[in-house]
Amino acid sequence: MPGVVAAGTEPEAVTDPDAPGRPTLRHLLLIPVLTALLAGTLGGALGYAFAVRGGAGEAVLGGAPAEAPALAQRKPESLAGVAERVLPSVVTVRVSSLGGTSEGSGFIATADGHVITNDHVVAGGTGKASVVFNDGSTAPATIVGQDPESDIAVIKVSRPGLRAVEFGDSDALAVGDPVLAMGSPLSLANTVTAGIVSALDRTMQAGEPGGPVRYYAAIQTDAAVNHGNSGGPLVDGAGRVVGVNSTIKSLVAEGQEAGNIGLAFAIPINQAKRVTQDIIGTGKARRTVIGARVDGPTGALGGGLRLAQVEPSGPADGAGLKVGDVILKINGRPMTEPTDLTALVRKYAPGSVVTVEFRRGSDRQNASVTLAADAK
Repeated sequence: MPGVVAAGTEPEAVTDPDAPGRPTLRHLLLIPVLTALLAGTLGGALGYAFAVRGGAGEAVLGGAPAEAPALAQRKPESLAGVAERVLPSVVTVRVSSLGGTSEGSGFIATADGHVITNDHVVAGGTGKASVVFNDGSTAPATIVGQDPESDIAVIKVSRPGLRAVEFGDSDALAVGDPVLAMGSPLSLANTVTAGIVSALDRTMQAGEPGGPVRYYAAIQTDAAVNHGNSGGPLVDGAGRVVGVNSTIKSLVAEGQEAGNIGLAFAIPINQAKRVTQDIIGTGKARRTVIGARVDGPTGALGGGLRLAQVEPSGPADGAGLKVGDVILKINGRPMTEPTDLTALVRKYAPGSVVTVEFRRGSDRQNASVTLAADAK
Protein backbone atom coordinates (compact mmCIF):
# COMPACT_ATOMS: atom_id res chain seq x y z
CA MET A 1 0.00 0.00 0.00
CA PRO A 2 1.34 3.41 -0.82
CA GLY A 3 2.14 5.60 2.14
CA VAL A 4 0.33 8.80 2.87
CA VAL A 5 2.06 11.90 1.60
CA ALA A 6 1.69 14.98 3.73
CA ALA A 7 0.17 17.93 2.02
CA GLY A 8 2.50 20.57 0.70
CA THR A 9 5.69 18.46 0.82
CA GLU A 10 7.80 16.67 -1.89
CA PRO A 11 9.96 13.61 -1.47
CA GLU A 12 13.63 14.51 -0.72
CA ALA A 13 15.81 14.21 -3.83
CA VAL A 14 18.56 11.58 -3.72
CA THR A 15 21.67 12.09 -5.93
CA ASP A 16 23.15 9.03 -7.77
CA PRO A 17 26.91 9.16 -7.32
CA ASP A 18 27.50 7.26 -10.61
CA ALA A 19 25.33 9.55 -12.71
CA PRO A 20 27.21 12.09 -14.91
CA GLY A 21 27.10 15.53 -13.42
CA ARG A 22 26.78 18.84 -15.16
CA PRO A 23 30.20 20.14 -16.33
CA THR A 24 31.64 23.12 -14.52
CA LEU A 25 33.58 26.03 -16.07
CA ARG A 26 36.91 24.61 -14.91
CA HIS A 27 36.16 21.33 -16.64
CA LEU A 28 35.28 23.13 -19.82
CA LEU A 29 38.65 24.97 -19.86
CA LEU A 30 40.72 21.85 -19.06
CA ILE A 31 39.50 19.81 -22.03
CA PRO A 32 41.00 22.00 -24.82
CA VAL A 33 44.27 22.40 -22.92
CA LEU A 34 44.76 18.64 -22.65
CA THR A 35 43.78 18.19 -26.28
CA ALA A 36 46.38 20.73 -27.38
CA LEU A 37 49.10 19.08 -25.29
CA LEU A 38 48.33 15.64 -26.70
CA ALA A 39 48.31 16.96 -30.25
CA GLY A 40 51.64 18.74 -29.75
CA THR A 41 53.28 15.70 -28.24
CA LEU A 42 52.05 13.42 -31.02
CA GLY A 43 53.16 15.86 -33.70
CA GLY A 44 56.63 16.25 -32.17
CA ALA A 45 57.11 12.50 -31.93
CA LEU A 46 56.10 11.94 -35.55
CA GLY A 47 58.33 14.82 -36.71
CA TYR A 48 61.37 13.42 -34.86
CA ALA A 49 60.79 9.97 -36.29
CA PHE A 50 60.60 11.31 -39.83
CA ALA A 51 63.70 13.50 -39.27
CA VAL A 52 65.84 10.63 -37.96
CA ARG A 53 64.73 8.40 -40.80
CA GLY A 54 65.75 11.11 -43.27
CA GLY A 55 69.15 11.69 -41.60
CA ALA A 56 68.39 15.15 -40.34
CA GLY A 57 69.01 14.08 -36.77
CA GLU A 58 72.81 13.72 -37.35
CA ALA A 59 75.52 16.25 -38.15
CA VAL A 60 76.35 16.32 -41.86
CA LEU A 61 80.12 16.04 -42.39
CA GLY A 62 81.90 17.10 -45.56
CA GLY A 63 80.59 18.62 -48.74
CA ALA A 64 78.35 17.22 -51.40
CA PRO A 65 79.54 13.90 -52.91
CA ALA A 66 81.73 14.34 -55.96
CA GLU A 67 83.65 12.06 -58.31
CA ALA A 68 86.92 10.76 -56.80
CA PRO A 69 90.04 12.52 -58.15
CA ALA A 70 92.12 10.67 -60.69
CA LEU A 71 94.84 9.77 -58.16
CA ALA A 72 92.26 8.06 -55.92
CA GLN A 73 90.75 5.91 -58.67
CA ARG A 74 93.61 3.38 -58.57
CA LYS A 75 93.90 2.88 -62.29
CA PRO A 76 96.10 -0.02 -63.46
CA GLU A 77 98.93 2.37 -64.32
CA SER A 78 98.82 4.11 -60.93
CA LEU A 79 101.28 3.17 -58.19
CA ALA A 80 98.48 1.39 -56.32
CA GLY A 81 97.51 -0.46 -59.49
CA VAL A 82 101.11 -1.54 -60.10
CA ALA A 83 101.49 -2.73 -56.51
CA GLU A 84 98.27 -4.72 -56.67
CA ARG A 85 99.43 -6.44 -59.85
CA VAL A 86 102.99 -7.27 -58.73
CA LEU A 87 102.60 -8.17 -55.03
CA PRO A 88 101.12 -11.66 -55.68
CA SER A 89 104.47 -12.54 -57.30
CA VAL A 90 106.59 -11.28 -54.37
CA VAL A 91 107.53 -13.69 -51.57
CA THR A 92 109.32 -13.80 -48.25
CA VAL A 93 112.26 -16.23 -48.22
CA ARG A 94 113.26 -17.97 -44.98
CA VAL A 95 116.40 -20.09 -44.80
CA SER A 96 117.50 -22.26 -41.89
CA SER A 97 121.13 -21.97 -40.80
CA LEU A 98 123.23 -23.08 -37.85
CA GLY A 99 122.72 -19.66 -36.29
CA GLY A 100 118.96 -19.68 -36.67
CA THR A 101 116.79 -18.48 -39.55
CA SER A 102 117.68 -15.76 -42.02
CA GLU A 103 114.95 -13.90 -43.86
CA GLY A 104 114.83 -11.93 -47.07
CA SER A 105 112.65 -11.36 -50.08
CA GLY A 106 112.30 -12.80 -53.56
CA PHE A 107 110.04 -12.91 -56.58
CA ILE A 108 108.61 -15.60 -58.82
CA ALA A 109 110.57 -15.76 -62.08
CA THR A 110 108.88 -18.74 -63.74
CA ALA A 111 105.39 -20.23 -63.55
CA ASP A 112 106.87 -23.58 -62.49
CA GLY A 113 108.27 -22.11 -59.28
CA HIS A 114 111.77 -20.65 -59.76
CA VAL A 115 112.28 -17.73 -57.37
CA ILE A 116 115.07 -15.13 -57.66
CA THR A 117 116.63 -13.79 -54.47
CA ASN A 118 120.05 -12.63 -53.23
CA ASP A 119 122.91 -15.01 -52.60
CA HIS A 120 123.51 -13.40 -49.21
CA VAL A 121 119.94 -14.34 -48.19
CA VAL A 122 120.61 -18.07 -48.61
CA ALA A 123 124.36 -18.10 -47.91
CA GLY A 124 125.28 -20.26 -44.93
CA GLY A 125 121.97 -22.09 -45.02
CA THR A 126 121.56 -25.80 -44.36
CA GLY A 127 119.67 -26.29 -47.60
CA LYS A 128 116.26 -26.04 -45.97
CA ALA A 129 114.20 -23.08 -47.06
CA SER A 130 110.59 -21.98 -47.16
CA VAL A 131 108.62 -19.36 -49.02
CA VAL A 132 105.78 -17.25 -47.65
CA PHE A 133 103.40 -16.04 -50.34
CA ASN A 134 101.47 -12.81 -50.55
CA ASP A 135 98.33 -14.46 -49.11
CA GLY A 136 100.21 -15.73 -46.05
CA SER A 137 100.44 -19.37 -47.14
CA THR A 138 103.80 -21.15 -47.03
CA ALA A 139 105.58 -23.86 -48.99
CA PRO A 140 108.96 -25.60 -48.70
CA ALA A 141 111.68 -24.65 -51.17
CA THR A 142 115.01 -26.04 -52.35
CA ILE A 143 118.11 -24.09 -53.40
CA VAL A 144 118.78 -24.60 -57.12
CA GLY A 145 122.06 -22.69 -57.22
CA GLN A 146 123.77 -19.47 -56.26
CA ASP A 147 126.43 -17.10 -57.56
CA PRO A 148 128.16 -15.28 -54.71
CA GLU A 149 130.02 -12.77 -56.87
CA SER A 150 126.87 -11.44 -58.54
CA ASP A 151 124.81 -11.89 -55.34
CA ILE A 152 122.09 -13.85 -57.16
CA ALA A 153 120.55 -17.14 -56.00
CA VAL A 154 117.69 -19.24 -57.34
CA ILE A 155 115.37 -21.39 -55.24
CA LYS A 156 112.52 -23.65 -56.38
CA VAL A 157 109.07 -24.07 -54.85
CA SER A 158 106.35 -26.49 -55.94
CA ARG A 159 102.92 -24.92 -56.08
CA PRO A 160 100.34 -24.70 -58.86
CA GLY A 161 98.95 -21.46 -60.20
CA LEU A 162 102.00 -19.31 -59.61
CA ARG A 163 102.14 -15.92 -61.34
CA ALA A 164 105.57 -14.95 -62.68
CA VAL A 165 106.64 -11.32 -62.79
CA GLU A 166 107.00 -9.37 -66.01
CA PHE A 167 110.60 -8.39 -66.74
CA GLY A 168 111.64 -4.96 -67.97
CA ASP A 169 114.84 -3.71 -69.58
CA SER A 170 117.31 -2.25 -67.08
CA ASP A 171 119.38 -0.81 -69.93
CA ALA A 172 116.40 1.38 -70.90
CA LEU A 173 116.19 3.10 -67.48
CA ALA A 174 116.87 6.80 -67.09
CA VAL A 175 117.70 8.83 -64.01
CA GLY A 176 114.44 10.18 -62.60
CA ASP A 177 112.26 7.24 -63.66
CA PRO A 178 109.74 6.26 -60.93
CA VAL A 179 110.31 2.89 -59.26
CA LEU A 180 108.75 0.78 -56.49
CA ALA A 181 110.68 -1.48 -54.10
CA MET A 182 108.79 -4.49 -52.74
CA GLY A 183 109.57 -7.09 -50.11
CA SER A 184 109.64 -7.83 -46.39
CA PRO A 185 111.79 -5.22 -44.63
CA LEU A 186 112.28 -6.08 -40.94
CA SER A 187 109.83 -9.00 -41.43
CA LEU A 188 107.03 -6.64 -42.52
CA ALA A 189 105.70 -8.66 -45.46
CA ASN A 190 104.06 -7.10 -48.53
CA THR A 191 105.72 -3.71 -48.01
CA VAL A 192 105.84 -1.29 -50.93
CA THR A 193 107.95 1.88 -51.07
CA ALA A 194 108.26 4.40 -53.89
CA GLY A 195 111.12 6.48 -55.24
CA ILE A 196 113.02 7.30 -58.38
CA VAL A 197 116.12 6.07 -60.14
CA SER A 198 118.83 8.21 -58.55
CA ALA A 199 121.78 7.01 -60.63
CA LEU A 200 122.80 4.25 -63.03
CA ASP A 201 125.93 2.10 -63.26
CA ARG A 202 126.86 2.88 -59.67
CA THR A 203 129.71 0.39 -59.35
CA MET A 204 129.54 -1.61 -56.14
CA GLN A 205 132.00 -3.79 -54.30
CA ALA A 206 130.29 -5.45 -51.35
CA GLY A 207 130.63 -8.46 -49.09
CA GLU A 208 131.27 -9.50 -45.52
CA PRO A 209 134.84 -9.80 -44.20
CA GLY A 210 136.23 -13.18 -45.19
CA GLY A 211 133.39 -13.79 -47.62
CA PRO A 212 133.11 -13.43 -51.38
CA VAL A 213 133.50 -10.01 -52.95
CA ARG A 214 130.42 -9.02 -54.92
CA TYR A 215 130.67 -6.75 -57.96
CA TYR A 216 127.89 -5.13 -59.98
CA ALA A 217 127.05 -1.86 -61.69
CA ALA A 218 123.99 -1.03 -59.62
CA ILE A 219 120.80 0.95 -60.06
CA GLN A 220 120.74 3.53 -57.27
CA THR A 221 117.33 4.52 -55.90
CA ASP A 222 115.92 6.58 -53.05
CA ALA A 223 113.02 4.17 -52.48
CA ALA A 224 113.11 3.09 -48.82
CA VAL A 225 114.94 -0.24 -48.57
CA ASN A 226 115.90 -1.91 -45.28
CA HIS A 227 117.11 -5.28 -43.98
CA GLY A 228 114.75 -7.93 -45.30
CA ASN A 229 114.21 -6.16 -48.64
CA SER A 230 117.23 -8.05 -50.00
CA GLY A 231 116.24 -10.13 -53.02
CA GLY A 232 112.95 -8.33 -53.59
CA PRO A 233 112.06 -6.71 -56.91
CA LEU A 234 112.59 -3.13 -57.98
CA VAL A 235 109.84 -2.42 -60.53
CA ASP A 236 109.30 0.43 -62.97
CA GLY A 237 106.16 2.51 -63.45
CA ALA A 238 104.65 -0.20 -65.65
CA GLY A 239 105.11 -2.93 -63.03
CA ARG A 240 108.04 -4.61 -64.78
CA VAL A 241 110.96 -5.84 -62.70
CA VAL A 242 114.09 -3.83 -63.53
CA GLY A 243 116.33 -4.76 -60.60
CA VAL A 244 116.95 -6.95 -57.57
CA ASN A 245 117.27 -4.96 -54.34
CA SER A 246 120.56 -5.91 -52.75
CA THR A 247 122.50 -3.28 -50.80
CA ILE A 248 122.01 -0.10 -48.80
CA LYS A 249 124.39 2.53 -47.48
CA SER A 250 123.76 3.91 -44.02
CA LEU A 251 125.49 6.17 -41.51
CA VAL A 252 125.77 3.93 -38.45
CA ALA A 253 128.41 3.21 -35.85
CA GLU A 254 129.99 -0.22 -35.64
CA GLY A 255 127.64 -2.74 -34.07
CA GLN A 256 124.51 -0.77 -34.89
CA GLU A 257 121.88 -1.92 -37.36
CA ALA A 258 121.82 0.00 -40.63
CA GLY A 259 118.64 1.67 -41.82
CA ASN A 260 117.39 3.51 -44.87
CA ILE A 261 118.79 6.96 -45.62
CA GLY A 262 117.70 7.05 -49.24
CA LEU A 263 120.73 5.22 -50.68
CA ALA A 264 119.67 1.80 -51.94
CA PHE A 265 121.18 -0.26 -54.75
CA ALA A 266 119.74 -2.95 -57.00
CA ILE A 267 121.35 -5.43 -59.37
CA PRO A 268 120.20 -4.64 -62.95
CA ILE A 269 117.64 -7.21 -64.03
CA ASN A 270 119.36 -7.84 -67.36
CA GLN A 271 122.37 -9.13 -65.43
CA ALA A 272 120.22 -10.98 -62.89
CA LYS A 273 118.21 -12.71 -65.65
CA ARG A 274 121.36 -13.90 -67.37
CA VAL A 275 122.79 -15.31 -64.13
CA THR A 276 119.44 -16.94 -63.29
CA GLN A 277 119.24 -18.65 -66.67
CA ASP A 278 122.78 -19.97 -66.24
CA ILE A 279 121.96 -21.33 -62.77
CA ILE A 280 118.74 -23.01 -63.92
CA GLY A 281 120.44 -24.47 -66.97
CA THR A 282 123.81 -25.56 -65.55
CA GLY A 283 123.71 -24.98 -61.78
CA LYS A 284 126.29 -22.20 -61.93
CA ALA A 285 126.76 -18.81 -63.58
CA ARG A 286 129.32 -17.67 -66.10
CA ARG A 287 131.49 -14.70 -65.15
CA THR A 288 132.20 -12.06 -67.79
CA VAL A 289 135.83 -10.94 -68.04
CA ILE A 290 137.93 -8.55 -70.12
CA GLY A 291 141.22 -10.37 -69.60
CA ALA A 292 143.08 -7.50 -67.93
CA ARG A 293 143.85 -6.12 -64.49
CA VAL A 294 144.23 -2.49 -63.55
CA ASP A 295 146.06 -0.51 -60.88
CA GLY A 296 144.49 2.29 -58.88
CA PRO A 297 143.74 5.74 -60.30
CA THR A 298 146.65 7.28 -62.18
CA GLY A 299 146.22 10.69 -60.58
CA ALA A 300 146.99 12.24 -63.93
CA LEU A 301 144.89 14.91 -65.58
CA GLY A 302 141.98 13.15 -67.27
CA GLY A 303 141.97 10.28 -64.78
CA GLY A 304 141.70 6.68 -65.90
CA LEU A 305 143.04 3.31 -64.77
CA ARG A 306 146.42 1.97 -65.87
CA LEU A 307 146.56 -1.59 -67.16
CA ALA A 308 148.88 -3.59 -64.91
CA GLN A 309 148.34 -6.95 -66.60
CA VAL A 310 146.92 -8.16 -69.91
CA GLU A 311 146.26 -11.89 -70.28
CA PRO A 312 147.74 -13.43 -73.41
CA SER A 313 145.04 -14.30 -75.97
CA GLY A 314 142.40 -12.71 -73.74
CA PRO A 315 139.76 -10.19 -74.88
CA ALA A 316 141.89 -7.10 -74.11
CA ASP A 317 144.95 -8.60 -75.78
CA GLY A 318 142.91 -9.52 -78.83
CA ALA A 319 141.75 -5.90 -79.14
CA GLY A 320 145.34 -4.62 -79.05
CA LEU A 321 145.44 -3.25 -75.48
CA LYS A 322 148.83 -3.35 -73.74
CA VAL A 323 150.26 -3.06 -70.24
CA GLY A 324 150.69 0.63 -69.44
CA ASP A 325 147.65 1.76 -71.42
CA VAL A 326 145.30 3.96 -69.38
CA ILE A 327 141.63 2.91 -69.62
CA LEU A 328 139.54 6.08 -69.69
CA LYS A 329 136.02 4.87 -70.51
CA ILE A 330 134.04 1.74 -71.29
CA ASN A 331 130.97 2.38 -73.43
CA GLY A 332 131.22 6.01 -72.40
CA ARG A 333 131.36 5.30 -68.67
CA PRO A 334 134.43 6.97 -67.03
CA MET A 335 136.83 4.71 -65.14
CA THR A 336 137.98 6.16 -61.79
CA GLU A 337 138.35 3.16 -59.43
CA PRO A 338 139.52 -0.45 -59.99
CA THR A 339 136.02 -1.55 -58.95
CA ASP A 340 134.62 0.27 -61.99
CA LEU A 341 136.29 -2.01 -64.52
CA THR A 342 135.28 -5.29 -62.86
CA ALA A 343 131.71 -4.25 -62.01
CA LEU A 344 130.93 -2.71 -65.37
CA VAL A 345 132.37 -5.61 -67.37
CA ARG A 346 130.23 -8.09 -65.42
CA LYS A 347 127.14 -6.11 -66.32
CA TYR A 348 127.47 -7.42 -69.88
CA ALA A 349 126.99 -10.95 -71.15
CA PRO A 350 129.93 -12.95 -72.49
CA GLY A 351 130.24 -12.22 -76.20
CA SER A 352 129.17 -8.58 -75.85
CA VAL A 353 131.28 -6.01 -77.68
CA VAL A 354 132.20 -2.88 -75.71
CA THR A 355 134.04 0.24 -76.78
CA VAL A 356 137.14 0.97 -74.69
CA GLU A 357 138.58 4.46 -74.82
CA PHE A 358 142.19 4.51 -73.66
CA ARG A 359 145.30 6.64 -73.65
CA ARG A 360 148.67 5.39 -74.82
CA GLY A 361 151.31 7.96 -74.14
CA SER A 362 149.72 11.22 -75.27
CA ASP A 363 147.41 9.61 -77.84
CA ARG A 364 143.72 8.81 -77.22
CA GLN A 365 142.43 5.74 -79.01
CA ASN A 366 139.37 3.49 -79.13
CA ALA A 367 139.24 -0.29 -79.26
CA SER A 368 136.35 -2.72 -79.66
CA VAL A 369 136.68 -5.52 -77.11
CA THR A 370 134.67 -8.73 -77.29
CA LEU A 371 134.13 -9.83 -73.69
CA ALA A 372 134.44 -13.50 -72.77
CA ALA A 373 133.33 -15.92 -70.07
CA ASP A 374 135.77 -16.90 -67.36
CA ALA A 375 137.06 -20.45 -67.66
CA LYS A 376 135.94 -21.22 -64.05
